Amino acid sequence: MDAVVKSLNARNVSKIDARQKPPPPSQEEAEAAVRTLLAYAGDDPTREGLIDTPRRVAKAYRELFAGYQQDAGEILDRVFEEVDGYDDMVLVRDIPFASHCEHHMVPFVGKAHVAYFPSEGVVGLSKLARLVDMYARRFQTQEAMTAQIVEAIEAHLKPRGVAVYVEAEHMCMSMRGVRKLGASTVTTRFTGVFRDDPAEQVRFLSMAKA
Repeated sequence: MDAVVKSLNARNVSKIDARQKPPPPSQEEAEAAVRTLLAYAGDDPTREGLIDTPRRVAKAYRELFAGYQQDAGEILDRVFEEVDGYDDMVLVRDIPFASHCEHHMVPFVGKAHVAYFPSEGVVGLSKLARLVDMYARRFQTQEAMTAQIVEAIEAHLKPRGVAVYVEAEHMCMSMRGVRKLGASTVTTRFTGVFRDDPAEQVRFLSMAKA
């Protein structure tokens, strides 16, 4: 059964990372879209302060959404098996990220805490931070991003359990709508040992928030 679940997780992550998409617009089309939005907001795209803004925005988008060009399998491809029998929790906490809400295209920023129980070896610690960054640099919901991080680790590291805790402030809630500045959203997901043993959940949360 575990093998079947892991196989399904791998397929799901593959679908997430390799969605069929139409060819991207050209640089000129992207800049034209920005000029349209500037005019829609009520400003003049031809005035001096905005004349180069479409080019800058198009360039910024390539950086802000670089996660679409990355693959979880490539990030987690190197596993180190020589760990002298270490089989306890591995936790990387306080991983900062900045993402964009897929509903309003405005930022949400926060931190992720990622842990797993190794079974076939460990991955370089920076790779967990890179994985968070990869999924953050896409249009997202916090709930989906949390699930995607877990599913990628499950599929590629085959651990005995994964725990992810994400906390973030959403500008779509702070800057518009109800305008509740400082309100934070927390999402979690647990698999394997963390799901089956409440004591391990408590230990993970205590260590993450220490």
